[in-house]
Amino acid sequence: MSRAALLVLADGRFPAGGHAHSGGAEAAVKAGRVTGAASLEAFCRGRLHTSGLVTAALAAAAALGVDPAALDEAADARTPSPALRTAARRLGRQMMRAARATWPHPELDALARRFPKGTHQPIVLGLTARAAGLGPEDAAYCSAYEGVSGPATATVRLLSLDPFDATAVLARLAPDLDRVARDAVEAARRAAAEGIDELPAASAPLLEIGAEAHAAWPVRLFAS
Repeated sequence: MSRAALLVLADGRFPAGGHAHSGGAEAAVKAGRVTGAASLEAFCRGRLHTSGLVTAALAAAAALGVDPAALDEAADARTPSPALRTAARRLGRQMMRAARATWPHPELDALARRFPKGTHQPIVLGLTARAAGLGPEDAAYCSAYEGVSGPATATVRLLSLDPFDATAVLARLAPDLDRVARDAVEAARRAAAEGIDELPAASAPLLEIGAEAHAAWPVRLFAS
């Protein structure tokens, strides 16, 4: 397992397109649900334990070698919002381009051929981790961290929040990240052994509703 590869994959500068997405933070800011560091922390914690758990488990399952087509169907079933499904596939396409350039691998090539229009980003993330010599724990951590670091970074731009405050939020979420990553890997191992229905299906209705409203805005700073 390459720790250097993990650092590259988790680095916000990895050109996977995440900088253009707010993870629901832009809609939450406009709705008044995120107004500063305290409400950002609550938002990220809720996101982490719902959609974050789901995506981390999908990434871990992909890293374990679970059939990507089954994972793609599972991801669709766990993402009611068409806007979020579109965003996830767009991010998946972007990550696929970056991954194949960074860690060329037959499994990435096969996934790209199988889903020419893109598959959900956490599935690509999991296979990218696998191609980089990483394991399901690494994939789950990367996915979970990305799920909260994206909204935190976006909120700095949306509210001119002090970056030190945003970073402190992420630091306070570290125990939650550990818990979610551990639970995601356990679920992924069950899915690999017993079937895809063992993956978590935690829901976040406000994220889904916010994503649909956000997609209809004529002017917005982030793609999602």
